[in-house]
Amino acid sequence: MLFDTDVLIYAQRGSRRAALAIDNAARRLVSVQSLMELVQGARDKDDLRIIKRFLAELGFTVLPLTENIGHRSLVYVEEYGLSAGLRAGDAIIAASAVENALPLMSANSKHFRPIKELELVIFRP
Repeated sequence: MLFDTDVLIYAQRGSRRAALAIDNAARRLVSVQSLMELVQGARDKDDLRIIKRFLAELGFTVLPLTENIGHRSLVYVEEYGLSAGLRAGDAIIAASAVENALPLMSANSKHFRPIKELELVIFRP
């Protein structure tokens, strides 16, 4: 399962539902985009250490940005940017899921739902 940034944030803030969703996943993956979003949200070095420890202790694998993911992301922004409000970061996350044949768990159904080839698992906080 590829987890969107929002699910990870819910888990870090103590959401039992998010923790259960992560615990129940056979494989735990995040896009490098989600990792960058988490790191960007760190207020200081302690926050950064907590984020890295959280991902490491739960056995998350970070999927790198590849040429195919970059290309697919651009296609998604062109196709869904105006109609669904899809932004570059979400396009990278969606493309990471599709290119790696993974379901994506996210609470953000509005932006992701129009992407037909994406297997979206809606998280309800």
